[in-house]
Amino acid sequence: MAEKGEKEPLELTDLPGIGEVTAKKLIESGHGDLMSIAVLSPRELTQLAEVSESVARKTIIAARNALDLGFADASKVLERRKEVIKITTGSVNLDALLGGGVETKAITEAFGAFGSGKTQVGHSLACTVQFPKEKGGANGMAVYIDTEATFRPERIRQISQAFGLKVDQALKNVLVARAHSSDHQMLLAEKVSDLIREGNNVKLIVVDSLMSLFRSEFVGRGTLAERQQKLNKHLHQLQKLADAHNLAVYITNQVMSRPDILFGDPTAAIGGHILAHASTFRLYFRKGKGESRVAKLIDSPNLPEAEAVFYLKAEGIRDK
Repeated sequence: MAEKGEKEPLELTDLPGIGEVTAKKLIESGHGDLMSIAVLSPRELTQLAEVSESVARKTIIAARNALDLGFADASKVLERRKEVIKITTGSVNLDALLGGGVETKAITEAFGAFGSGKTQVGHSLACTVQFPKEKGGANGMAVYIDTEATFRPERIRQISQAFGLKVDQALKNVLVARAHSSDHQMLLAEKVSDLIREGNNVKLIVVDSLMSLFRSEFVGRGTLAERQQKLNKHLHQLQKLADAHNLAVYITNQVMSRPDILFGDPTAAIGGHILAHASTFRLYFRKGKGESRVAKLIDSPNLPEAEAVFYLKAEGIRDK
C-alpha cells in the first residue's frame, strides 16, 4: 500500500497493450517488473509479447514514465543512495576496503588464483546477508549459482554456527543451483526474479565462478566475439536484478598469467573489458602467509586503490 500522497505502483496489466495473457507471457520470460520492460527495445518487446511495434513502443514509454527514468539532480540521487545496504564480509578490514561492505545495487568481482579466498568470501556472505541490517546484514536470503562444484553446505553450517545463526534456518536461506553450461547459468540468473515473486527475500546473488563455463565452451579467437556478447547479456541481467530488487551481486573470476609482463605480478583477470566495465567494484585476492590473504581494491567508482589483510578461518572470514 502506498503512503498518502504517493502513487500506487503500476502492475504490468496497467501498461497500454498488456492484458492478463500478455502479462503472463512476459512474467514467464523473466520480464515481470516495470524496469525489465522499460529497458527493452520495441523490437524485443514485440517478439516477447507478440504485439505490434507501435503498441510495444507505447508500452515501453509508459513503463519509463512510471519509473521516472529521466534526469534528476544529484541531491535526489544521493537520497536514493540511502536505500543501498552494505553487507559485511565478516572482516572489518575487508569491509573498510569496500567502504563498509559489499553493496546492494552493485556487482562486486573478486579475482585471484586458486586458494586465494574468493569462494570462502562467497560462503561467508551467504551467511552474513541473513544478519539484521543493524548488524551488517540485509535480513535476506542468498542465491548461489555454482559453476565449479565448489559450494559446500558444510561450510554454511560451520560459518552460520560461528556467527550465532540458527543453523537449520541459515541452510534453508541459501538457495543453491549447479550450472552445467553457460546457457544454464544465464537461465538460473533469470529465474531469480521468479524466486523473489514467490516471496523469497533474496538480497545476494553469488556466481562462483562467472567465467568458468564461458571459458570452457568458447575456445579460440574465432569464438571470442560470440562469447563476449553472451557474457555482456549475462552481466546486464545481473545488474538489472541488483537495481530492480536492491540486492548485491558477488561474482568470482578466474585469472591467467601474462607472459608479456616482465616486472611485477603477471596475474590478470579473464573476461576482458566487458567484465571490467560491468563490475562496480573489482578486488584482486592473493595468498599471504599461512591463513592470511591480501585483497587489493583495483577499481571502484568512489574509493581509492588500497589493500587489506584478512584471514580464512573455520569460522569464516576474520581479521586475525
